[in-house]
Amino acid sequence: MTARLQSHQYGKAETRVVRIVRDTPRHEIRDLNVSSALRGDFAPAYLTGDQSAVLPTDTQKNMAFAYAKVHGVESPERFALLLAEHFVHDIAPVSGARVDVQEYAWVRATVDGAEHDHTWIRSGQEVRTASVTVDDGTTTVIAGLKDLTVLKSTGSEFTGFLKDEYTTLQETDDRVLATSLIAQWRYAGTDLDFDATYAKVRAIMLSAFATLHSLALQQTLWHMGTQVIEQVSEVVEVRFAAPNKHHFLQDLRPFGLENPGEVFWAADRPYGLIEAVIVRDGATPADAAWSRSVGAP
Repeated sequence: MTARLQSHQYGKAETRVVRIVRDTPRHEIRDLNVSSALRGDFAPAYLTGDQSAVLPTDTQKNMAFAYAKVHGVESPERFALLLAEHFVHDIAPVSGARVDVQEYAWVRATVDGAEHDHTWIRSGQEVRTASVTVDDGTTTVIAGLKDLTVLKSTGSEFTGFLKDEYTTLQETDDRVLATSLIAQWRYAGTDLDFDATYAKVRAIMLSAFATLHSLALQQTLWHMGTQVIEQVSEVVEVRFAAPNKHHFLQDLRPFGLENPGEVFWAADRPYGLIEAVIVRDGATPADAAWSRSVGAP
């Protein structure tokens, strides 16, 4: 043999679960996208087609809906914890599990000046994320967000960068800084108010982005991450991926017009992609919890 099965996992991706609480005339909604991946000795399924240890992915889908009914959705992190712990503790062949949950936000519609009890409007592009990994006797919770698009119209510069014969970018001490942020942060434990902590971390990051006079997007990410580590004791690691959404000053001189930083063209590609990992001193690594499926959403 010249090939071997190095590693494997399998699961159900992107089960769309909408849970509505209808106990009172004022309803509540949680809108989730749930993906599960199971780890264990499933090699026979790959090598010989033996499915005797394989819990069908359809069963994993059904479990997401059943758990939404029985347990409700307190938070995406808590929901992922319930599912991952069930897979590992109650399904004998499963030695490890990862559950990823994306939550889509809805805000109540306003009718005659008041919030409506059972009508919502989808809120923007931002998506809340949660990942729970139960493996080797350890449970790890990673919270986060993606597609949070933020922009500041001043308070940012980019000067003093390395130049060579191919450099055409001009230095600027006053530029638009914008990004569509992906941020994830790892918690030290599982016993916390996930909704409240998520809101606190998000607010800290936005405040840091807004108030720091930025010399580079790299510096901004470092500042955002360190502020989270310093202010939220439960967070031990923060990871960022931030595309630099470039805004270039449009030349209006051909039309006899001055443009003192007022009209820009927004380039959607190519873009700089800035990434960073900020870790609390002494934090235990959690490599398995950051390992994602090649086909993960």
